[in-house]
Amino acid sequence: MLLYNTTYTLEADVERNFLIWIKECYIPQVIEDGKLHAPRLMKILSHGENGALSYSLQFEVKDSSTLHAWHLSKGRFLNEELLKVFKDKIIGFPTLMEILD
Repeated sequence: MLLYNTTYTLEADVERNFLIWIKECYIPQVIEDGKLHAPRLMKILSHGENGALSYSLQFEVKDSSTLHAWHLSKGRFLNEELLKVFKDKIIGFPTLMEILD
């Protein structure tokens, strides 16, 4: 099992709208086909530069080929939507990790 994490850094003035969008639009669209599941949204408490805020959004995924298929079918579209809505006020970077038992 893999953990797909995206860390978002955002300007404070978009925090409220980001949280609404991520919870009401993004997460439901990600999990609707079942390829990614068990979403966890967390606020990162360490201090950001220049008053920036950070959030971590994690999903579990079976394997890297499933993640790749999801990214081609839906992930790219959702990233484009994020850019349309928030422009340069948010940046995200993904990390893929293996869950060790």
